[in-house]
Amino acid sequence: MNKTDLLDRFARDGESRLLLARILDQQQRAQQRSIPTHTGFLSPAQQAESADLLMAAAPGQGLLHGGYPDAERKLWAFLPDWLEEEVWLAGEDCPLCALSVTLPRGASLTHRDYLGALMGLGLTREKIGDILLTGQGAQVVVLRETAPILLSQWTQAGKYPVKLAPLPLDQLTPTPGERKQIRATVASPRLDAVVSAGFSIPRSRAADLIRAGRVAVNHRPCDKADKVVAAGDVLTCRGLGKCVLTELGGTSKRGRLILALERYL
Repeated sequence: MNKTDLLDRFARDGESRLLLARILDQQQRAQQRSIPTHTGFLSPAQQAESADLLMAAAPGQGLLHGGYPDAERKLWAFLPDWLEEEVWLAGEDCPLCALSVTLPRGASLTHRDYLGALMGLGLTREKIGDILLTGQGAQVVVLRETAPILLSQWTQAGKYPVKLAPLPLDQLTPTPGERKQIRATVASPRLDAVVSAGFSIPRSRAADLIRAGRVAVNHRPCDKADKVVAAGDVLTCRGLGKCVLTELGGTSKRGRLILALERYL
């Protein structure tokens, strides 16, 4: 398929089409010129959508990276054959960069406070990766091109002054978020039943949310309440959060399927 055919097949709307077109442009540029290229940071939903596109357009090409394992926001990097991933990560061609942000003693800010301060400096969301909260402040992953601007201009977040310093990627210290373990039984592994169990809502409401387009499976929108889900699937619902179906076990004495889920709090 040519570029137009690919976009017609995979783009969900006009905004999606622009994003996917830019990603294809970077992939083709790397291939044609034999140079490393990259996109901006993408949300999990954008990563899933673009992964489907690239699987059809250029199987095996493209590397998703967010600065550390299990990063949420990642970018696509397209490397020529002569450049190994380890060399790319350690060199100046790698667009990923991290900064340590230190607050005054006793001060505390939320993820939203840091993001607001960054965007208040004129950065767009695609320039900003994960923001990891620490006991003394935060660690922020950004595109390397933005680091000089932040080091010279970012002086405050919320009502507090901040101190910034470069931070090697291998010194990032992500901490796992709080999760709630859930065990439940369902009549079948249908999406509406599992969403109901994972978010502790009536099955009828779960079905309504799915039909309204507010639920995604593995970050891909799904409006089919009867879709069968499997162990390992990630379920997200706008307004309710995220849960993972960790286990689809045996049956109860009443013949119902036993589920184990983790809900992110």
